[in-house]
Amino acid sequence: MTTQPGTETAGRVIDVLLLFTDGPDELGVSRIARELGLSKAVVHRILQTLVARGMVTLDPQTRLYRLGATAAALGARALRELDLRAVAASALRRLQEETRETVTLTALVPGGRVYVDQIVSTHEVKMTVELGRRFPLHAGSSGKCILAFLPEGRREEVLAGGLPALTGSTHTDPDALRAELEAVRELGYASSQGERQADAGSVASAVFGLDGDVRGSVSVCGPRSRFTSQFVSACAPRVVAAAHDISTALGWTGISPVAAPKVSSHATTEGSP
Repeated sequence: MTTQPGTETAGRVIDVLLLFTDGPDELGVSRIARELGLSKAVVHRILQTLVARGMVTLDPQTRLYRLGATAAALGARALRELDLRAVAASALRRLQEETRETVTLTALVPGGRVYVDQIVSTHEVKMTVELGRRFPLHAGSSGKCILAFLPEGRREEVLAGGLPALTGSTHTDPDALRAELEAVRELGYASSQGERQADAGSVASAVFGLDGDVRGSVSVCGPRSRFTSQFVSACAPRVVAAAHDISTALGWTGISPVAAPKVSSHATTEGSP
């Protein structure tokens, strides 16, 4: 099928905007052209259009572009309208009160995942995440538990597409990661020690929608030093319970097309993490 000129142009505009969600806060014409395989002239025309509509702004000193007020407004509106975020609010608050660590909510998006909400820890030393930035699925517990419950074909596409190292602890061996994802499906949760962010630890569980497909994940995260094996073991049932409650509110009946987590939503621990 032949691509229509208007469709091709729209696709290029979207590709330019998406670069700002994955990479540095500021980008220049040369880098955008190189990343997308476009001429500098084409990139410059696209950026001028985006500037005129407030989607990006140009720093006259550095000649670098960054997302503008219109893009920020669109992102804020998208977050307000996202059912997953609204439905998860009470479960996130409860989980943060139980663990005192930062609690996050992640949504599955094309090409990876994004954090859409967080409630920050009450500890003096704490972890925070960047909302709206896309991250790969293979790095960190929030991504791994989503990846574990994707349909096999989509999961294998991710495993075969390259697993870049974000830190020295990121899983880059497809076979090793494949084995871990099987364990995640058995346990109902994933854990991470410095896989996405070097000094961070986390525990996450997948969230499912009405059709049983994975929609995202909920996690507890914080400084790696506090995420001992004992803390992870105590925290995991609470994370699984929160994910189950969110999934149920989204209409999930308890059955995933891949496999349902085996940990009960009513699992408890002795004492608080």
